[in-house]
Amino acid sequence: MLVILGLFLVLPILMALWVSVSDWTGRGSPFSSNVGFVGTENYRQLLTEDGLSRQDFMTSMRNTFYYVVGVVPLQTGLALWLAVIVNQKFLKGRTFFRTAFYFPSVVSSVAISLVFLFLFTGTGAVNQGLSAIGIDGPVWFSDSRGLVHLALDWLGVWNSDAPPSSLAGTDVLGLSMWEWLAGPSVAMSAIMVQVIWTTAGTFMLMFLAALQDLPAEVEEAALVDGASRWGVFRNVTVPHLRPTILLVVTLGIIGTWQVFDQVYVMTNGGPAKTTLTPAFLSYQAAFLNQQWGQGAAIAFILFALIFFLTSLQRFVLRDKDEAARKKALRIQRRRARAGVTA
Repeated sequence: MLVILGLFLVLPILMALWVSVSDWTGRGSPFSSNVGFVGTENYRQLLTEDGLSRQDFMTSMRNTFYYVVGVVPLQTGLALWLAVIVNQKFLKGRTFFRTAFYFPSVVSSVAISLVFLFLFTGTGAVNQGLSAIGIDGPVWFSDSRGLVHLALDWLGVWNSDAPPSSLAGTDVLGLSMWEWLAGPSVAMSAIMVQVIWTTAGTFMLMFLAALQDLPAEVEEAALVDGASRWGVFRNVTVPHLRPTILLVVTLGIIGTWQVFDQVYVMTNGGPAKTTLTPAFLSYQAAFLNQQWGQGAAIAFILFALIFFLTSLQRFVLRDKDEAARKKALRIQRRRARAGVTA
């Protein structure tokens, strides 16, 4: 098993790390003599040097940030809500509802993306419904402005074509503050709806398993003591679900930062790069533009970002009581080693 993991996992990662610091063009072996070492040049082009590479990368980071902020909380909340519903003993046909809610999760993401693509075409069901209420669907979904800019325009606060100079003139990592604060585009929001719908079923099963592991006597005792249904859920059920919430949020963060299938099938990063993501940009740089070093660098930056965010999320959602017990135990052990009694 160690040989297999080393051959198909560790070795490719090390090879990709070398590619990220080389000028390999994709032809021949990356370890041939004509492949040069460029150090951190690929990383500098993405993070510090002014140019199209950094602008595209920061645009993809902005898009994915709004994607993560929109998808992770909603898919977690929806999954928990569905799990609570199908866990009710009085619900008839619970097996049917569990299967129905979980079914979108087992269907190929490419197949579902194609279905959504047909729904959002000019003559699709979604645009036909929007036209019935006076909205030009094709124009709306091809609008490159974010939802925040559209809302400001609709409220008459700001004209997105003439943003305030204090925001439009402030450069932050290759993008203006006005661009950072744009919000997700309508096209990205449609992808977010699709992903929430298709992933909530999987996380529902995780929450359902945790809910079924909670002894019914505990909730009944809380109700007898005078707690309301909401009080029982907030003070008894949710603390019991803390490990599952940690797992679901962690998987959600990892999955959303790596989104690729839906963008590849539905938008190819458009309109105007408002659905561009780091994973798709890495594919685009390597396989389409033959910039393999830059594509590998994007992948490793994305890995570092996901590792940091998941570690931060684990720290925030940690069990504080358990952490305090472990800390007290470590202090006791250090005192014991030092010959000091507690």
